[in-house]
Amino acid sequence: MPNPANATSPLNHPLKASEPYATSFEEVLKASERLKGVAHETPVLTSRLIDEQLSERAGCEVQVHFKCENLQRVGAFKLRGGYNAVAQLSEEAAARGVCTHSSGNHAQAVAFAARARGIKATIIMPTTAPKVKREAVLGYGAEVIECSPTLKAREATTQALIERTGAHLVHPYNDPHVIAGQGTATLELSQQVGALDALIAPIGGGGLMAGACLTLAHLQPHAELWGAEPLGADDAARSLAAGRLIPQDNPQTICDGLHAGLGSLTWPILRDHLTRVITPTDEEVIEAMRLVWSRLKLIIEPSCAVALAALFKAPPSRPSRVGLIISGGNVDLDRLPW
Repeated sequence: MPNPANATSPLNHPLKASEPYATSFEEVLKASERLKGVAHETPVLTSRLIDEQLSERAGCEVQVHFKCENLQRVGAFKLRGGYNAVAQLSEEAAARGVCTHSSGNHAQAVAFAARARGIKATIIMPTTAPKVKREAVLGYGAEVIECSPTLKAREATTQALIERTGAHLVHPYNDPHVIAGQGTATLELSQQVGALDALIAPIGGGGLMAGACLTLAHLQPHAELWGAEPLGADDAARSLAAGRLIPQDNPQTICDGLHAGLGSLTWPILRDHLTRVITPTDEEVIEAMRLVWSRLKLIIEPSCAVALAALFKAPPSRPSRVGLIISGGNVDLDRLPW
């Protein structure tokens, strides 16, 4: 069945400006202040060869600015949102500890933030989570509880833990403080490279993209916002095409960090701001991943490579400066997709 979100046709949905969002650009600015001295200001790289390949495919000049969040602490942008959320807990809530469910990168972020605050963190991780991510979580001093690799199992195990311990849930994406923290990556990118014609980032639960939407809509309202998700986990594409939130159903993709479905807080932001969503295949993701490893000399994970794969699948139709968020680089080197 063809994907309802045509990769070459922008999606057009009416704005719902009367509906307040869970967070705002002002909260992104506050998060940026909290993260000073904690999060790295990650570099922005370019590649002449990748630009040439994209320009040839597009038939016009394309320049890509890679925001390297794979070089962030914990190896992913998730540090920003996780730390911002944990830092704002009351002393009473913090004393009960924090918990989350995650396949890896958000788990590391919450574990890092909890250690920085001196509180307990318990992480619910699916049995299929990459070994490198599980070991990193343990390395930050968190407790890991394994569960079956389904969203239902993750949520049930987490709820049981909360009822037993009173731990505060730092949701991987459906949390206003997490969304605001993730928006600081786009804030930095805008400050580093100036005007963009478009920004593209991966979509899983939508926290990174929602933060990007709120930030760029304020700083560069004429820039387009493009989402990228694997074809085997295309709930954002289907939701945008239908104009309503469609739950993720049995995701089948090597992009383990993008198995989650959109949340009730991220969906309205994406619905109102995304220009398009592009859904490359896993084979196209692997090709993009290899290209970044070989040309930019950066280790990135499949969930991150989906953004470049999407850009090659549906390049701009006019000369463009494109910002691309390289979301993470936590790869199990014993299980590379090639």
